[in-house]
Amino acid sequence: MSPMRKTAGRKAAATRKRNAAKRQASAKKAASTRKWRAAGKKAAATRKRRAAGQKAAKTRTRRAAARTAAATRARKKEAALTQPVQVQEPPAPEPQVQATPETSIPE
Repeated sequence: MSPMRKTAGRKAAATRKRNAAKRQASAKKAASTRKWRAAGKKAAATRKRRAAGQKAAKTRTRRAAARTAAATRARKKEAALTQPVQVQEPPAPEPQVQATPETSIPE
């Protein structure tokens, strides 16, 4: 695996983490003003639960996609290894006949 592809996953994970931190910070600030009311508490709890479910679904989807891609890669690799290699032999050279006074060139 190339070094570039190896770091791509880590970079994506780091970006997700940063975005999540920003989102959580802004949500916390807004929620803190509402949380003292019962309706605000219920709404906050619902949002939190729903967000957790969505995150779990995204993770499942992402992992399933990665697993499918890995399986496809493995299958292709195995198919390439098991296929018989076709070796084309060059055509046999035609016999060269020298023209001499005794022999004529066949036509």
